[in-house]
Amino acid sequence: MVSPLRVGIVGAGGIAHGVHAKRYVDHPHTELVAVMSRTKDKARAFAADFDVEHAYDSLEEMFKQHDLDAVSICTPNKFHYEGTIAALKAGCHVLCEKPPAMTEDEAKQMAEVANRTGRILMYGFHFRHDLEATVLKKFVDAGELGNVYHVNVQAMRRRGIPGWGVFTNRELQGGGPLIDVGVHMLDLAMYLTGFQEPETVLAQTHQRIGTRPGVGLLGEWDADNYSIEDLASGMIRFQNGMSLVLETSYAANVAKDEYLNVSLMGDKAGADSYPLRIYEEKHGALFDKQPAYLHDLDDRTSHERQMDHFIECCLGQSSPITTAEQGVVIQRLLGALYESARTGEAVKCHK
Repeated sequence: MVSPLRVGIVGAGGIAHGVHAKRYVDHPHTELVAVMSRTKDKARAFAADFDVEHAYDSLEEMFKQHDLDAVSICTPNKFHYEGTIAALKAGCHVLCEKPPAMTEDEAKQMAEVANRTGRILMYGFHFRHDLEATVLKKFVDAGELGNVYHVNVQAMRRRGIPGWGVFTNRELQGGGPLIDVGVHMLDLAMYLTGFQEPETVLAQTHQRIGTRPGVGLLGEWDADNYSIEDLASGMIRFQNGMSLVLETSYAANVAKDEYLNVSLMGDKAGADSYPLRIYEEKHGALFDKQPAYLHDLDDRTSHERQMDHFIECCLGQSSPITTAEQGVVIQRLLGALYESARTGEAVKCHK
């Protein structure tokens, strides 16, 4: 494909406005041509903010009117599948916000259509583009941690229930903190450890705080229509013997307002992702190592690096570090975690 890429956006919410549209408008090799929202007035208002001429309330009409090269899917989770499939069939490369879909079957179909059409399908796992993740991945791939045999994953908020959008609506989102913020750290853990094949999942979810009014650090939520979990925890066993323990919450009685981290434990060294530290034993002593310079070297946000990477991939200048097939694995794990919590039983999670 040649520059500038002709780009469309499906969905007109906060992530579309603050991340996708802004980067497409600022980037020298993209042209934001059209936006689609289920509400025409919202699409028009969004388009006006970015001086975009074309606004639609129909996927079919947008793709009929414009020969687009790439599309961002920024809708509620329930509509990721239909937007992605329509864009791929229209010949577009796709950057779909996380999670991939609502079910593993949907994610599989999305990957199949991407493969059949020869289009790129990437997901918005922007933490992979953090400098901490980039450096830590090099440590792991170089074997400096040795065999990584256990992983701790945390994405905890004290009172971080979103007071906007549809984040507390299970029908539209598929779940709560697990599918929204926990999925980011789960994906990062899988990425860092090479997407090992999962074997068994055991999980529990809790709804203890969100169904009553309280202190909202991210706005006031609707307690009467709160249909998701407050907290999810789980353990995953992998076929290679690695174990992973996950904790994620929108609301929990913990010390910090927010805490995101992936901890890797290897037989040569261990590591934390946030802040980036390496723990090892050398010359009869225990050492903690951390970078002297990191974000000083690249002042872009992880979202901006993700957007730039997607654009480079569309132009044939780079290969995606996020694949449709990896999205299927993440969706399988989400489904298994929720299923185990629902049934109270361990769930087999291999292919």
